[in-house]
Amino acid sequence: MNALKKLSDLAGKYMAVLSLAVAVVALISPPAFTWAAPHVTLLLGIVMFGMGLTLKLSDFKEVFRRPKDVFAGFLFQFTVMPLLAFALAKIFQLPTELAVGVILVGTCPGGTSSNVMTYLAKGDVALSVSMTMVSTLAAPLMTPLLTWWLAGTWVSVSFWAMFLSICQVVLLPIALGLIVHKLFGDKVTAFSDVLPLVSVTAIVLIIGAVVGGNAAKIMTSGLLICLVVILHNMCGYGLGFLGAKLLGMDEAKRNAVAIEVGMQNSGLAVTLATAHFSPVAAIPGAIFSVWHNFSGSIVANLMANHMRKISGSENTQEK
Repeated sequence: MNALKKLSDLAGKYMAVLSLAVAVVALISPPAFTWAAPHVTLLLGIVMFGMGLTLKLSDFKEVFRRPKDVFAGFLFQFTVMPLLAFALAKIFQLPTELAVGVILVGTCPGGTSSNVMTYLAKGDVALSVSMTMVSTLAAPLMTPLLTWWLAGTWVSVSFWAMFLSICQVVLLPIALGLIVHKLFGDKVTAFSDVLPLVSVTAIVLIIGAVVGGNAAKIMTSGLLICLVVILHNMCGYGLGFLGAKLLGMDEAKRNAVAIEVGMQNSGLAVTLATAHFSPVAAIPGAIFSVWHNFSGSIVANLMANHMRKISGSENTQEK
């Protein structure tokens, strides 16, 4: 068990490197991962089930304890990223399928890895968890609605079909995870240390499946879509931080909101793109999955260093 825990810790720590390595291998040798393509929905369900296993009913109390902070994060999540995605798709005149893929990334809820990054950034982890939880539970309504509104400029979007898909791959697994945690709390806790390994494995397989299945398309339009994804992610961090600052939040809360807004559940975007649009529409989500874990690690490190400087300055002033 200790060996698995160490392996799980390494997987979580080096997720960005693993994601990049899998993407490169999938580009060079697509068959290495295309076998996973039919299982993308199941893999995302496993990630969401793992999220449910880590939640307790008491976690929901945090939402009601600080509703203003959570609502602010929710508002930024479902305005900043969707509108940024739409603007970038228009500015760069993306082809229809890629434009839809970028918008799907923007309309999805916050990614589960944002909680880890917030911890590394010395941010408000409780706020981050609450925002992820609320945006994820709201996703069946908000993601189809915003996608219908924004992506409808390019293609026909079925609100109800997307609503049902998100319920199946997000809400149902999370609910099952919560139930299992409630019924077998102690036993679940004993295995909680290996959950990151399971989640990371599922996420990198999703990345490999999408990249491998669209290797040729990525090679021809990869630079453009990479640029759009990077701008989308980095602007999300910046605008999230700025919005939290304008609301008078302290540094720890600003870090949490910035990371939560900038990091998306790109695995959900990939699943929805594959199920309701086309494999090409899944490319932005796959690239985002690789990039945001890499950028999140860097941003979290910079934020943590800044927090240390602030703490040191305050200690000096007190002396």
